[in-house]
Amino acid sequence: MIETIPQLLLSGWLSLLDYLAAHVLLCLVPAFIIAGYLSAMIPKEAVTRYLGPRASRWISYPAAALGGFVLAVCSCTILPLFAGIWRRGAGLGPAVTFLFVGPAINILALTYTGAAIGFDIAAARLILSIFFGILIGLLMAWFFRKEEAQRGQDGDSRVFEQKAAVRRPVWVVLGLLVALLIAGTLQVSLFTHVLARVQLPVSLSQGFWGVLEAAHLTPQGFTLIILLVILGGLAWKGFENIYDGFNGWSRAALAVTALTILTASPVEETGSMVIGINGRSLAVLFLLGALGWTAWRHFSQEELAGWIWESWKFVKQIFPLLVVGVFAAGILRSLIPEIWVKTIAGENTLWANLVGVLFGVFMYFPTLVEVPIAKMFLDLGMARGPLLAYLLADPELSLQSILVLNGVMGRKKTAVYVTLVAVLSTLAGYLFGIGLAIL
Repeated sequence: MIETIPQLLLSGWLSLLDYLAAHVLLCLVPAFIIAGYLSAMIPKEAVTRYLGPRASRWISYPAAALGGFVLAVCSCTILPLFAGIWRRGAGLGPAVTFLFVGPAINILALTYTGAAIGFDIAAARLILSIFFGILIGLLMAWFFRKEEAQRGQDGDSRVFEQKAAVRRPVWVVLGLLVALLIAGTLQVSLFTHVLARVQLPVSLSQGFWGVLEAAHLTPQGFTLIILLVILGGLAWKGFENIYDGFNGWSRAALAVTALTILTASPVEETGSMVIGINGRSLAVLFLLGALGWTAWRHFSQEELAGWIWESWKFVKQIFPLLVVGVFAAGILRSLIPEIWVKTIAGENTLWANLVGVLFGVFMYFPTLVEVPIAKMFLDLGMARGPLLAYLLADPELSLQSILVLNGVMGRKKTAVYVTLVAVLSTLAGYLFGIGLAIL
């Protein structure tokens, strides 16, 4: 076993290098920026006021789904928010919808899922999470309608009477951010077609080419890793005290962030120093310029600082865990025999989908970390149906979440909620697999 340890570490290291050098940065970096933007610029009162006990279900359930998307990033964030709004009088149904949708369709997880695994899985995850969130909320409200009727008479609804307006520039910048995300990830000829080729005015020695090949890196990938390292240091110096004002460190960090996104946009011709300028490069350059101009013109220094801080906070919370998860996935891929995965979940059966759900219960991973783990199982032979079942269940049914919900809702409601999530996730994966087989 000792002899294999260096090989395992090398497998994890190569997996990490491949991840950091990948074009997944075109989805991940904008996704962090959007998550921070939503948290800083969209007041919670703009959403929670629609979850009150007197709100129509035609308003409260869609608002709960939207609120889960806007206000939370992972289950550790959504649980206290759920407990707060439910204990203050929100209907059980909308509150449960809010609880389910939040960690399931956060912008980070969806974009990373699409880039790493496939947009069929990402689209299914988005659509089914919204549908299941509303369906589970309606079923919970119906199952416990008598208790909810009594509870509604005792709840404090004043928290749902607060109002907050969202300025028009907030929506404009959000639209530009979403456009940047689409431009960086959408695989269509408009973005992928090479318009011009540029020979970089540098040359690499044969020895350095050998180092890159040994590390499974290209010059572009190596450059992206260097930029990320530089960005981490600049952000730490410039963003930690951003509320004290912008300084040279913070401005440099913003410039390197834009440079990192731009560097990931062109296409590099394999084994050469030739860069293909494509439609994606031009679109990203235009959108970055429009974003910078609009944000600087319409937002105050304090608002910009809040946006940067929220984005930086998410990076600090999630990115280190993501790096560890990618490294661990590379090691596990070397340890787990491919035949095991193919035997247990290599075919789209109800049992295989249930196994995917149970794995999400007992092997919870923080937000985004479940994606490289899922990618690992896909590479080892897991069918896409069970893979979807796992991705639907993992953010919802960890043991930690179940224990917290038991303390908030009680055993009976928690048992019904867990059962509904497990059954629907299993069926969703199974039917998704059947649909893929037919297509």
